[in-house]
Amino acid sequence: MHHGPKILLLPNAWDVASARVFEEAGFGAIATTSAGIAFTLGYPDGQRISRAEMLAVVGRIAAAVRVPVTADVEAGYGDRPEDAAQTAHDVIQAGGVGMNLEDRAHDPAHPLVDLQRQVEKVKAVREAARTGGVPIVLNARTDVYLLEAGPLAGRYDEALRRLAAFRDAGADCLFVPGLRDAETIKRLVAELNCPLNMLAGPGSPAVPELEKLGVARVSLGSAPMRATLGLVRKMAEELKSKGTYRALEGAPSHVDVNRMMDGSDSR
Repeated sequence: MHHGPKILLLPNAWDVASARVFEEAGFGAIATTSAGIAFTLGYPDGQRISRAEMLAVVGRIAAAVRVPVTADVEAGYGDRPEDAAQTAHDVIQAGGVGMNLEDRAHDPAHPLVDLQRQVEKVKAVREAARTGGVPIVLNARTDVYLLEAGPLAGRYDEALRRLAAFRDAGADCLFVPGLRDAETIKRLVAELNCPLNMLAGPGSPAVPELEKLGVARVSLGSAPMRATLGLVRKMAEELKSKGTYRALEGAPSHVDVNRMMDGSDSR
């Protein structure tokens, strides 16, 4: 899918219901959103949820759909390569065939994981996939742009250095959220010569333009889940202030949702 004639579009699900909606809409694969899953379980984003809780939801999603599922597992739930390897093993056990691995360190003084340590984590994931017998697609992510790490003038070179190192360590796809400039995206695609994943949303180039730039994969992160929360907020405000229900218009019927869920555990 990452090397096909068309760009790979991956909407990000946060539970079985959202995953089934995306599957019925005709998407050929589904990604999960770590932030969206964490939010629904009452955690803030940033590896505050446990590996077990995250992958329990991934497992429910993978069991409920027929299409491939790739799991967002943040920074692998631990600082050591062994932690990343365990997470990869658990992704496979949950039924996932892909995973994101980010280099965010969750340390304001040092926002990104040391490059050599991150490379070791990428290699550990590759080895875990080999021994597990499932060649999961590893989407290696750098947050240079998302965190605005370091001086602006040096961000491109730092992102390129990190992404190239991840590619050489065995990553199948490279992910650079926070980057929206078309010319910079085009330059990265050319220099990396590896499938590139962009995080899209308001302010990003449209999918047809990203496809022309050579981007292989587009995901939406937690934005669909947060947009849904925006609808819930709108509904609540309307009900309280006006006592009306216009925000509920367009909802799938109870019958449709029941049909969508019926037998999902046996898929």
